[in-house]
Amino acid sequence: MSPTPEISEDKPEAVAGQFVSYAGSPFELFQPYPPAGDQPTAIAQLVEGVRDGEAFQTLLGVTGSGKTYTMANVIAQCGRPAIVFAPNKTLAAQLYSEFREFFPKNAVEYFVSYYDYYQPEAYVPQRDLFIEKDSAINEHIEQMRLSCTKSILERRDVI
Repeated sequence: MSPTPEISEDKPEAVAGQFVSYAGSPFELFQPYPPAGDQPTAIAQLVEGVRDGEAFQTLLGVTGSGKTYTMANVIAQCGRPAIVFAPNKTLAAQLYSEFREFFPKNAVEYFVSYYDYYQPEAYVPQRDLFIEKDSAINEHIEQMRLSCTKSILERRDVI
């Protein structure tokens, strides 16, 4: 059974919705709309799985079905720091942006490789050619990685 949320009326500018918090959770979730369709059941089952110590759970859904929103609700209810893995930087940036909208009062951080470009050293025996390692580091992403590390060490409300 899901805990009953405490609701406040603080809202980000020009967006309808409400902030929801749960007893014992450091997270304040901005819900632009209430969970709908299969989301309430999925949220309840995932929260129960986390509380029961399930090591692995899978949430499946088509593009645009609300998987990120469902996970935001699970994070808010469980009240534990969360790491969200993404298979590429494009999806990582999209998830970062969406979680920042759902948790504007909490620490949503971004940690990806700081290389804009990376060419490992290589040898091409057909041409007896050695290619040196080369890379370009994105300083802004490096700062975001440091912010993430700092938040993990200092806060409980980190995604």
